[in-house]
Amino acid sequence: MANGYAGKILVVDLSSGEISSLNTADYAEYGGGHGMGSAVFFDLCQDKTISAYDPANVVTFMTGPIQGTLAPFGAGRCEVQGIGPQPWPIEWFTRSNFGGRFAGMMKFAGWDGIAVTGKAEAPVWIDIRNEDVVIRDASESGDGLWGLGTYDAESKIYKLVREGDVDWTLYGGARDAGRSALNPAVVSCGQAGENLVRYASLIHEGGGGAGQGGFGAVFGSKNLKAISVIGTGEVEVADPQALMEARAWWHENYFDFDDYKPSLPGLHSYGEGGGAGNMVGGPLATGGHRPQGCMGCSKLCHGGRGSSAQAPGSSCFDSWYQAQSGVMWGNPAASPNNTDILQQYGINAWEPSMQLPWLVGLYRQGILGPGMEIDSNLPFDQVGSDAFNQAYLDSIVNGTDIGADLKEGAARAATKWGRYEQDTTTGDLAVAMHGYAHHYDSRTEFEWGAGSALGDRDINEHDITWVLYWHTSMAPLYGVPQALPAKEMVEMIGATLLPYADPMMLDFSDEGIYSDNFVKFVSWHRAYTRFWKQSAMYCDWGITDWLNPWTEGYKGLTPEIEPRFYNAVTGSDTSFEDGVEMGTKIWNLDRAIWYLQGRERAHDRLDEWQFQRQTPAAHSTYEVPYIMPVYENGEWSYKNLWGRTLDHDKYWDFIDRYYAFEGWDANGCPTEETLKKHGLDAAAAELKSTGKI
Repeated sequence: MANGYAGKILVVDLSSGEISSLNTADYAEYGGGHGMGSAVFFDLCQDKTISAYDPANVVTFMTGPIQGTLAPFGAGRCEVQGIGPQPWPIEWFTRSNFGGRFAGMMKFAGWDGIAVTGKAEAPVWIDIRNEDVVIRDASESGDGLWGLGTYDAESKIYKLVREGDVDWTLYGGARDAGRSALNPAVVSCGQAGENLVRYASLIHEGGGGAGQGGFGAVFGSKNLKAISVIGTGEVEVADPQALMEARAWWHENYFDFDDYKPSLPGLHSYGEGGGAGNMVGGPLATGGHRPQGCMGCSKLCHGGRGSSAQAPGSSCFDSWYQAQSGVMWGNPAASPNNTDILQQYGINAWEPSMQLPWLVGLYRQGILGPGMEIDSNLPFDQVGSDAFNQAYLDSIVNGTDIGADLKEGAARAATKWGRYEQDTTTGDLAVAMHGYAHHYDSRTEFEWGAGSALGDRDINEHDITWVLYWHTSMAPLYGVPQALPAKEMVEMIGATLLPYADPMMLDFSDEGIYSDNFVKFVSWHRAYTRFWKQSAMYCDWGITDWLNPWTEGYKGLTPEIEPRFYNAVTGSDTSFEDGVEMGTKIWNLDRAIWYLQGRERAHDRLDEWQFQRQTPAAHSTYEVPYIMPVYENGEWSYKNLWGRTLDHDKYWDFIDRYYAFEGWDANGCPTEETLKKHGLDAAAAELKSTGKI
């Protein structure tokens, strides 16, 4: 197929052992990544109402054209999709994403994606070497992978792949004859996935991980330990010269490697490999750093912590999990090995980190503890210590003590304990939507909350966050001026919100977040990220580039950078606006799948504390101030919005107007007319046959 595509999507049925393929060309209209994954899932999963643990659940690993190429901020990204066990109260069709080498290696092996369905009778792993695909025995009597942590399983797979007739890691000889100097790329679940912890991650090379959604547990439910892939091919691009010219243009305008001088504290400082912690100069910077990153990228943010331990590739919240012991619980001596344990087990760091303030609060109130209402013998009097961390995570993975309930997620545990309504109203349990823990603040950064509520999970999309929260909020804390006045900032960014080009979409004032302009912005953001980030798969930490310290007036490279690399690889003439339009199509397909699963208007809610309480206990230590642009009294300014709450009537009125803007019915379901307008006739037919429209 060429033009950035390998041409085939691998399909593995673990129940039958059948290995087949799909033609990528049948799905290429979606661009790649998420769009292709949604379409493949729609076709292969006949009953969308099944549980995440049903063998018929389909989990996909998708690349796009730029993966495995020289395109920065995307060459190593991989999109994971399927019905996930983590969302609550319904196990939504959901997504996750990870970086590293896996996506590129899939392309080198000749595959644009992998779809796995069925359930093996006993533990297995999938061994992919170019076009040769084998389902291998992972049990103790076979290759001995089941029961191992993620690092140990990956290391053992390296050795297993080196064995046999072909030494894949031997230098010399022709590459096309099947030789590579690299180890295979491996993604695996740990013991958390094997034991069906609903927020179990898939881990790749120490710190890369598909965290949200619980896909580690989907692997466990299928008796699938790992997928290993090594390839010796190449990615054929449409215009190599245009790709090299784009790379040189990016080098010159995005990052001056010879003269690294950020203009503001933290502005683009993640380029040196510090991850989010270095970016904000805050508590996430946990120890030394080393240069490690995804394929083709200069940002090297997987160097978030460096130690002699096993997880030097951890970054962002993986590292925060260890730092939390010192920041929140006053134990700065807590070992970085706490993060290693988390990664080895394959646990999404966000959930246990956000459970813990709630649990500690219950303990200190005398509600949780030995012989208490919630009986537990975990050593909460030692919270923050290495001993507590080990006991806490062990209980979750093994389903012992309160871990038997916590492995189901905080929302389900609180419901079982009869505390959900009370604790999500007070904010003591900071669940924000769909059972996911509070992340960025919905009341101040409303596009985050509304986008998450209208979807299936916490969006984890940092476009606005990097520029109009972190940079604007950190500047006064560092005692330096803002990069740009508020009016200039919103006009510069607003001009890139194509096809609208309207700065009023960025009004975060008390009234602005409920306006028709903000309806338009949430719609734009859902579409932009669905295509350019999750289908073309540009990295969320590098793109959108809205504020750039190496260009005149700080003007970023968006909206030029996204289509420039994409078109050089594909040979297409896709405009930035074309990508947004395609993102709208993909967003409607996802929404159709959720309605086939039983979606209702009521599911588009935010949890009650966001309408009642100014700050949840879980986040009161590091989310002040929250300075963002507002348009008030005819003028733009920066304003600290921390402390406001949302209004129920205005929120639901916003949701109703959003439905109308998207062309959905009063229940929030895409109409037949809207679906057909986007070429989603099959989705319209299935919704109609099931009585949803």
